[in-house]
Amino acid sequence: MFQRSALAGWLFLAGIFWGAYECGTPQVAWGAVVGAGLSMATGFLTVPDKTQGEAGLWGFNGTLVGCALPVFLADTWPMWALLVFLAILAPGLQRGLNGMMSAWKINSLTFPFVFLTWLALMAARQFDALPLSVPAEALAEGEPDCSPASLAVYWLKGIAQVFLVNSWVAGLFFVIALAVSSWRAAIWAMVGSGIALGISVCLEASPEAVSNGLYGFSPVLTAIALGNTFFKPGVRTAVITLAAIVFTVLVQGAMNALMLPWGIPTLTAPFCVATWLFLLPEAVMAEKN
Repeated sequence: MFQRSALAGWLFLAGIFWGAYECGTPQVAWGAVVGAGLSMATGFLTVPDKTQGEAGLWGFNGTLVGCALPVFLADTWPMWALLVFLAILAPGLQRGLNGMMSAWKINSLTFPFVFLTWLALMAARQFDALPLSVPAEALAEGEPDCSPASLAVYWLKGIAQVFLVNSWVAGLFFVIALAVSSWRAAIWAMVGSGIALGISVCLEASPEAVSNGLYGFSPVLTAIALGNTFFKPGVRTAVITLAAIVFTVLVQGAMNALMLPWGIPTLTAPFCVATWLFLLPEAVMAEKN
């Protein structure tokens, strides 16, 4: 989540473990460990410039792949073999995309994770040894509970879903992890999830999506990226970031309509699309100046 603090990283991992075990899916936590370890090791072994590796930049896509595959695919040895393979590929794809996109002054963000996971889930439909997982929890029906306590749970789940864990406690871990590294990042994460929750409730998104924080994670990343990472803090940045958060929610709704009927989750693609679109004009203006 754009943080270079080792302590924040350990707190993120603690949150993943808490959420995964709470939801009865420990394989998600161990997938995160395997994905992070393999992608970091591959990055260090294959990339001459060690500064990016020391900043942890080769690990986050592998971590997300490690979280995602055990969520969407059954816990079988072929799934783990695929996870290992894709985690090893992630740094190379990330480096290639970063090089290609550098001409536009943007980087690949989490798109290597998105692309590799989409590829795996589409391929799994052709291979019986890679069955899809069965959701552990029943889908919510009717209207979401809009009591203050329930809204707080949905709000924190929106942050937790960045790492594909459905736990408000994990979300609290992640907020603390962000605050340890950057109080601005923590605030923007909470703002991003809060705005996404408000929009999804007001526009009557599906109760399942609202109650599980499924509209929150991409706006959270957009908020941190623009509000605290790529732009300097200020009023203009705040306005741009707020607009980008709203846009991310709309992009996710559009992508859900396009992809969910095919059984493919949007993952963090809405974050990537929205962040790229808001970074590109700034890059053009910077070149002209």
